[in-house]
Amino acid sequence: MSLCAHPHIDLNADLGEGYGRWTLGDDEALLDVVTSANLACGFHAGDPVIMRRTCRAAERRGVRIGAQVSYRDLAGFGRREMEIEPDELSAEVLYQIGALSAFGEVAYVKAHGALYNRCMRDPVQAGAVVAAVKAWRQPLPLLGLPDSELLRLASEHGIVGVPEGYADRTYDDHGRLRPRGAPGAVIHDAGMAADSALRLARSGRVRTLCVHGDTPGAVALARQVRTRLVAEGLRLQAFA
Repeated sequence: MSLCAHPHIDLNADLGEGYGRWTLGDDEALLDVVTSANLACGFHAGDPVIMRRTCRAAERRGVRIGAQVSYRDLAGFGRREMEIEPDELSAEVLYQIGALSAFGEVAYVKAHGALYNRCMRDPVQAGAVVAAVKAWRQPLPLLGLPDSELLRLASEHGIVGVPEGYADRTYDDHGRLRPRGAPGAVIHDAGMAADSALRLARSGRVRTLCVHGDTPGAVALARQVRTRLVAEGLRLQAFA
């Protein structure tokens, strides 16, 4: 896939990550920038009121909604790796998709945090997520890192895998995201994030780019990413 053949890319962000009276990030502002929104489904963040409100805000702007599924870990924001039996994990993922679907049309699925990273390398937990997506009422695309176990298994089971890159994160030599605690793992400089996004888009290896909604300065960073991509001739639109 080359830039010339596919001069468009999706820009997504993790949203709806408050809980009760607690808020995180500026969802309204980010929804004016992105083309897809990964909405928390209540397991790492989010609650019914936030889910409904964020779905409505996304729909008003024509932003596509995806279910961001997670380990059941509100206290750890879904960023603590857990050992869960595959059948239980699959049921919990399916439950989260169903919860979000009560408030809006779910167009795709993306894992969050520790579950996302685990599914990149672990065929057992990746398989549980794939099984949940396959059990949903209609096939849904599944986002993940290129060359991951998750996308490999998705392909084997007839599920569309959407390779994803991160504008605000750095990678190790194996193409995996650096652990958040590692120096330089999170990019806070908007110019650097825009440069990274452009490199990823031009690589032809990804169809969507993510900006974390909880990153300090996320709105300014996302705006600069979008501006840079458009200035370089890419069209921002939800992946097909």
